[in-house]
Amino acid sequence: MRIQISNLSKSYGGTCVLSRLNLELDSRQPWCLMSPSGSGKTTLLRLLLGLEQPDEGEILILGDEDRPKAGQAKGIRPRFSAVFQEDRLCEAFSPVDNLLMAAGPGVGARQVREELSLLLPEDCLEKPVSTFSGGMKRRTAICRAMIAPSKIVVMDEPFTGLDANTRERTIRYVLNRLDGRMLVAATHQMEEAKMLGGRIIHL
Repeated sequence: MRIQISNLSKSYGGTCVLSRLNLELDSRQPWCLMSPSGSGKTTLLRLLLGLEQPDEGEILILGDEDRPKAGQAKGIRPRFSAVFQEDRLCEAFSPVDNLLMAAGPGVGARQVREELSLLLPEDCLEKPVSTFSGGMKRRTAICRAMIAPSKIVVMDEPFTGLDANTRERTIRYVLNRLDGRMLVAATHQMEEAKMLGGRIIHL
C-alpha cells in the first residue's frame, strides 16, 4: 500500500496551512508527522481520510502492485480507521459495543473483550464509556481503530493524556497490531515518534 501526495495545498479563510506538499508513504514502516500545534498535521490527516478536499494537488492511494496512470485523479481508496483528537465514541455504549460496531465480519464479543483487556481493566468492559476517564476513552478509541478491518490507520495525537507507563504499553500494542497495515500518526512529542519508530516527517 502506498500514498502519493502531490503539490497539496489547503487554506482556511486566506490562511495557508499546507503549501504544495509532496510526500510518498508506504506500509513498510510507521510514519510520524512531527511539528508544533497549528502547523497542518490535522489538516493533512483529514485530507487523507477524505473529510476535506484540497484547494490544489492530489492524493493517490495505491496498492503495492498499482502504478499511477496519466491523468488519474485519485486511486481507489481502501478502508481507513482513525483515532481523532476527540475520541468520538458512542458514550452511552460499553467499550465492547463500540468495538463491535467497528470490527469486521466474524469478530465476536469474546474476541473484542480479549482485545480491550490488553489496555483496559476487565471490570470496566461492560460499563458505559461515559463513566470512563479521558485516558480510558483514549485507549478505547485506539483499540477500536486497531480492530477495524482497515488497510491504513490514521492517528491524530493518539497518546495525549496517557501517563508514561500507559503510553509505552499502548504504543507497543499499536505496533503489535499493525499486521502489515500503514500507520500515519501525528504528534508533537519526539519521544512518542521515537517509540513508534519508522520515519519522521517535519511539516
